[in-house]
Amino acid sequence: MSKMRLRKGDRVRIISGKDQDKGKEGNILRRNVDKDTIVVENVNMVTKSTRPTQKNPRGGLIKMEAPISASKAMLVCPTCGRATRVGRGFLDSGKKVRLCKKCGKIVDKS
Repeated sequence: MSKMRLRKGDRVRIISGKDQDKGKEGNILRRNVDKDTIVVENVNMVTKSTRPTQKNPRGGLIKMEAPISASKAMLVCPTCGRATRVGRGFLDSGKKVRLCKKCGKIVDKS
């Protein structure tokens, strides 16, 4: 199991997989660190059959995002806008931050 360097809310670009999904960008909605998977908005859409419930009395088919492997996605740097690997660094205060390997800027939102 690898270290997951992606977080919920990060913008990612899909680098491999289905032809219709390759090259798409979206934000991470959920992640599962144990299975090393992420769910990206509008990527890997599947059709699921649902039974009628009180929330959805008609039931039927719904489209939803399915998980993909985290290794198929690369972080998009908010500064330079390119898909990049994620590095680690420390601030002067000793706080650990994520860095863009292409431009060297801090990726974290805080």
